[in-house]
Amino acid sequence: MSILLAASIVASGQSFMCTPVQVWDGDGPVWCAEGPRVRISGIAAREMDGTCRTNQPCPDASALQARDALVNLLGGAKGTAPTGHIIVAGGTMRCISTGSAGGNRTGAWCTLPSGADLSCAMIYTRTVLKWDRYWGNHRC
Repeated sequence: MSILLAASIVASGQSFMCTPVQVWDGDGPVWCAEGPRVRISGIAAREMDGTCRTNQPCPDASALQARDALVNLLGGAKGTAPTGHIIVAGGTMRCISTGSAGGNRTGAWCTLPSGADLSCAMIYTRTVLKWDRYWGNHRC
């Protein structure tokens, strides 16, 4: 029996599993059935109101284009929650935490069930930008 756990920050360097159940925007958070809320590491997307924060890269793609690209990578939309989050029902990802990403979000590099790197896959959609400040030595 699967239990939806309270959101918690996964310690930096720790591996964890994430079965996506809800998505907010193109760089997260992705709500995991296992509890964490993942902020996808190394990328920047527009905020849902269409703006970009002054301290981050600002992609040309709209917030909806980025969110929909992420939803599609995670298995497609299955509905909309009352909060506006998109409900997804994709396969389980393997993630490695980069620590707190602010609030109750865990920054993480995740690998899709297909074996593709999620951050790289999002960059390939051309709806988000690589955020050098957080990208580090990560490779696609």
